[in-house]
Amino acid sequence: MKIRKAIIPAAGFGTRVLPATKAMPKEMFPIVDKPTIQYIVEEAVASGITDILIITNRGKGIMEDHFDFSPELEYSLKKSGKLDFLEQVRGIANLADISFIRQKEMKGLGHAILRAKSFVGDEPFAVLFGDGVIDCENTPAIKQLIDAYGEYGEGVLGVKQVPESEIHKYGSLKVENLHDNVFKCTDMVEKPQTPEEVLSLYSITDRVVLPPSIFEILERTKPGAGNEIQLTDAMREIAVSQGMTAVEIIGDRFDMGNKFGVLQANIEMGLKHPETKDQLREYIKELANKL
Repeated sequence: MKIRKAIIPAAGFGTRVLPATKAMPKEMFPIVDKPTIQYIVEEAVASGITDILIITNRGKGIMEDHFDFSPELEYSLKKSGKLDFLEQVRGIANLADISFIRQKEMKGLGHAILRAKSFVGDEPFAVLFGDGVIDCENTPAIKQLIDAYGEYGEGVLGVKQVPESEIHKYGSLKVENLHDNVFKCTDMVEKPQTPEEVLSLYSITDRVVLPPSIFEILERTKPGAGNEIQLTDAMREIAVSQGMTAVEIIGDRFDMGNKFGVLQANIEMGLKHPETKDQLREYIKELANKL
């Protein structure tokens, strides 16, 4: 079945990057000249997604404005002859069929995904976390997972290896290599606190493809770590009972909910942007001589 719908959870407080997120959602942090959320939406669209639901909370209406038309701005750009900018601005509103819904209570990622049940219906769907930007040279990150879903017909996890000293911050997966960067996942644990709980150093990273059966599981999933409804707990049930596919994503990931990640994204993407790459490269060389 073709995967045409995607959910982007973007309801977090962004506490790791305060005070910047006191009034601005971290999903709107700019990377060179585009907000984080636009990179993620463009990735979904480039992967064949046509319908996107962004899950927000109070104070994040700026994201809705970004993906809407802006008659006053468009009129001004047209009047002043800045047609390239006009095309870019109008193009944002036409990227996909984008809807928004609020997570009125902060009860965890699993609870946020459950809010999308009526949007998804009875079909598989993609999830792209709102603070993770993944830059891929060839195949977009979520398309790598969609392709694996087409091959194996089961839920797919985007994964990465994390340092042993940091695995307690993430989920740990029990995996068996199938070929290349593709694995079978048969168990997982959220934020293991002892060495005995660590299943491997592979952890989920910002992208998953899920079957619609996840909603029935989420509806009966009890609060877990942090007294929140954890998406990992629901996915674990699928992994244990049916198995899931895990794909080690080929690409560079930037954590936009982390101060260093924000800096890293702007530097690395700035070195690729046609308007900034040459000047930024020279600046970095000059700066390096002062360090």
